[in-house]
Amino acid sequence: MPHTENHILQIKRSIEQIDIKGQYINLASPIYLSGQFNITELLAQYSNNIAQSDTSLALQIGVDEAGRGPLLGSVNVASAILPRAWSGLIEEQPLKDTPLSILTDSKQLSEKKRDTLYPLVQQYALGFIIAEIPAAVIDQVNILQATMLGMRLCTEILLEAIAAHPGTPMLKVEVLVDGNRCPELNYARLLELGVEEEIVDCQAWVKGDARHTSIAAASILAKVSRDTTMYTLDAQHPEYGIAKHKGYPTKAHLEAIETYGVLPAHRRSFAPVRKALEN
Repeated sequence: MPHTENHILQIKRSIEQIDIKGQYINLASPIYLSGQFNITELLAQYSNNIAQSDTSLALQIGVDEAGRGPLLGSVNVASAILPRAWSGLIEEQPLKDTPLSILTDSKQLSEKKRDTLYPLVQQYALGFIIAEIPAAVIDQVNILQATMLGMRLCTEILLEAIAAHPGTPMLKVEVLVDGNRCPELNYARLLELGVEEEIVDCQAWVKGDARHTSIAAASILAKVSRDTTMYTLDAQHPEYGIAKHKGYPTKAHLEAIETYGVLPAHRRSFAPVRKALEN
């Protein structure tokens, strides 16, 4: 459960069951989520809108993923709310002269720059959530649905944190998702928390991580958090060279699977892993 330290709401969740379209599913392995929400700063930046019931300005939540293609490990998803003045189209340079001035699509940045930005995004974001969807869940529901589930949870938990504070639910919210589709949110559950479907505008942005600062911020959180899990696996299984390929199906990775076998963290529903198990 969330616990409050000063004005920062720390969020840690472990999801073992999930309601998907009215049906409860027991997940093959827990989904872990962590993040925080700066209540005081959000209220300060949007206080005029809240006081005047002004819904013309929307709170923007960026959402992105990392790790759909690898044969190994989790797919990580993140959501991020940047400060009001920093959230916008990258080409309009809302991050100029800010600590996040180098922020763009994580794939266009060096690992060193991503690692520099990772704590800064967490420090300056009004709120963020990082979800780790393990290989067992990917195998259970498929990689697309696992990614959509992570995006849904990252969005809903931030909306829940906003709704839990009196006065904030009247803000309109734009959920900006990298890619060509939006997750199906559990609006019945959100309505119980005071979040009406009408105030949530979910938008799919193709190549959004290179177009909008909030999606780019989520991209950094997803990418670096996933890389961290890969380095942990590499330390446990150095013979697989995970630090270099990050679980992607490189020649070296496929040869390691052939030589040393399939790890518990490998995605058994992916063809090269399935083939290795059959052989």
